[in-house]
Amino acid sequence: MNLMPYTVVWACIAGAAIVVALYRKFITRNEDDYIHVAEGEAKAIPHQIEMAQKLDVIDKWEKILLITAALTGVALGAAYIYHLWVASSTLS
Repeated sequence: MNLMPYTVVWACIAGAAIVVALYRKFITRNEDDYIHVAEGEAKAIPHQIEMAQKLDVIDKWEKILLITAALTGVALGAAYIYHLWVASSTLS
């Protein structure tokens, strides 16, 4: 049983999760965390709404990729352990 293709797929998913996390970090480095409600700050409100919507989408994909990477990693580990168990039982 060759697990290398599955390992490559898992590494790509984990890498994509890391890239999305770094992208989020890059996007939020200049984010304004203060809530603007005054009349003079009305120009900042649309930008904050746009940033919040963009971060919601990024967070959704980051969660999906992290959960997929974790579940795939567990399944890959279980398959490897099963493969070792079958190989050791056939040698006896």
